[in-house]
Amino acid sequence: MKMKRSKSISEDIEFTFTPLVVLEFAKETQNETIEWLMQRIKERKHLGGTHLNIRPLDDQAEKTHIYLIGASWRRLLVGAEALGLVKEYQDGSMRTFSYQNKENYKYFSHDNYDFLTMTERQYIIKRELENLRAINETMVPGHPQAKLYPGKSIIRRLQTSGLLLKIYPLHDKEELKKLGSIWYKRVHVALQPINEIKKYFGQNIALYFAFLEYFTIALFPMAVIGVPYYFFAWEDYDKYIVFATFNLLWSTIVLEVWKRWCAKLSYQWGTLLMKRQFEEPRPGFHGILGVNPATGRAEPTYPTYKRQLRIYLISMPFVCVSLYFCLLVMMVYFQMEDFVIAYDKEAQSFFSSILLFCPSIIYAVVIEIMNRIYKYAAEWLTSWENHRLESSYQNHLVLKVLVFNFINCFASLFYIAFILQDMKLLRQNLAALLITSQILNQFVESLFPYWLQKHRNRNIKKKLRIRSLGKELPLVDQVKMEGEMGRYLGTFDDYLELFQQFGFVSLFSCVYPLAAILAVLNNITEVYSDGLKMCNVFQRPFFEPAADIGVWLLAFETMGIISVMTNCALIGMSPQVKNLFQTNSIELVLLVVAVEHALLALKFILAFAISDIPSDIRTKVARMEFESMEALKRKQIKEADESMAKEEQLDETEREWEEKKKL
Repeated sequence: MKMKRSKSISEDIEFTFTPLVVLEFAKETQNETIEWLMQRIKERKHLGGTHLNIRPLDDQAEKTHIYLIGASWRRLLVGAEALGLVKEYQDGSMRTFSYQNKENYKYFSHDNYDFLTMTERQYIIKRELENLRAINETMVPGHPQAKLYPGKSIIRRLQTSGLLLKIYPLHDKEELKKLGSIWYKRVHVALQPINEIKKYFGQNIALYFAFLEYFTIALFPMAVIGVPYYFFAWEDYDKYIVFATFNLLWSTIVLEVWKRWCAKLSYQWGTLLMKRQFEEPRPGFHGILGVNPATGRAEPTYPTYKRQLRIYLISMPFVCVSLYFCLLVMMVYFQMEDFVIAYDKEAQSFFSSILLFCPSIIYAVVIEIMNRIYKYAAEWLTSWENHRLESSYQNHLVLKVLVFNFINCFASLFYIAFILQDMKLLRQNLAALLITSQILNQFVESLFPYWLQKHRNRNIKKKLRIRSLGKELPLVDQVKMEGEMGRYLGTFDDYLELFQQFGFVSLFSCVYPLAAILAVLNNITEVYSDGLKMCNVFQRPFFEPAADIGVWLLAFETMGIISVMTNCALIGMSPQVKNLFQTNSIELVLLVVAVEHALLALKFILAFAISDIPSDIRTKVARMEFESMEALKRKQIKEADESMAKEEQLDETEREWEEKKKL
């Protein structure tokens, strides 16, 4: 979807309409409503509109409620400045975009439409639509039940009222094809095209793939050591002290290095310097109409004590009951293990030896099913708590899900390791959990949705009378097909899968050294399957600025702390260490605790000593902040001088007037 333009380089140049974002209304939406919204979208900013272009989808076959939104080049540049997008300056530094100084930015020219990527243009339109607010309206025209008040987001009201069904950015088929050809369509040993992914999908998704790539590379040392260690010590389950020691060092360093690389990427992409926007209320947030004391805007208000009552009286008991159910399922699993072991001892057959693996596999499948059911319940419960901000909603949701997943996935491993102290069973259980979860995740998250979407595409193309599956689709058919695609729900499940994988490797891989190599193989296939589903299964997601992986970094760091304690305990339980303290087990416990505290202290010292941001980037950021302060000072001095000049001129005028009166 390339834009045709005039060769003039005037700032006010108007471009041929290029659709960037799609709005799809419900069939029962009144024409009066759509006409009112179109007028508000077209109006200029000072009149309360967005000054964007909107027109209906030109479908000759049938009447649709689908509308396309675009914007002029100048409008997009003004929007980029309003949102604080960061671009590379002529001197190589990264600076917040300024429309007044646009010629000073690298790669900018009046005829270079790619100065803003397509995903940035779509993000600008999305934010402008979200900030389209009611002025004097008390209801949505044509639908009196959809109430409005001054300051209310119109798009959010239309969504919550069921009038606006979908809002999504369009794919660029040409760019998508290029990205797929260098990303997932060919099997080759190479790093992912992270910058190209960032350009097409935005920083938040690119950071996930960057973390996936980094974590996979970080697993290689564990895999290289683990494979020979596993085969040379196949029956010696207790000789794991060396691997556990290496595990301690690995889990401590890997996240500290990631922080620095993440900061480097974020600086290059401009998100490290972006100012945090004031968070608007979530679309699902509801309450009595009031006034926000910070902004002075009218918006729903909900008492904090009511939210706290819901959290402590409903959510927390639900989580506790769910954890108790996890432990019950775990006990059933151990009963199955005892039954199968007893049967194998009595039968001593090939069938009974195969049957030994069944309880672990069944338990692994049950764990995955429980994780997914609980996640849906946690999403509903967190939404019911009625959090005002999206960040608060995400934090509470992640906390609920991580606590349950940790107990559900790792409780049996802790029980086997430290209560039963059966390293053979621990290895078997860990292998079953790791392999089964990886196979199920690959199938449920990528392969099955891809097959389903491919089947759906055939039916849609057949309905649209498109004979060739490889034919380049016209815009009308492309919009309809993308409208039938599922909405990408974010990177939550992807990070959760990596979190579980990090736990399996860092906590207990010393007794199952193949865990790292299995994780590496899974992540390599994950790159291709995730790329496949991002490009072919889901609608294009809106770009969201992100400087890091957010609350997930805290989750991984917490798992790293737990891994230090776990590996210290496993080292203390090893026969090699126990033989040194045969007469006094209390001394052994005290030594293990002392070493664990020392390592935790070392971990925190390293985290404090190793800066999260490399020194060269810190210097660039400091220089930019200094220049911004100096520019602000110069502006204030200039304004003060102008004000003084006006006052002096006014005083001079008054003196002249007084002299004339005397004469």
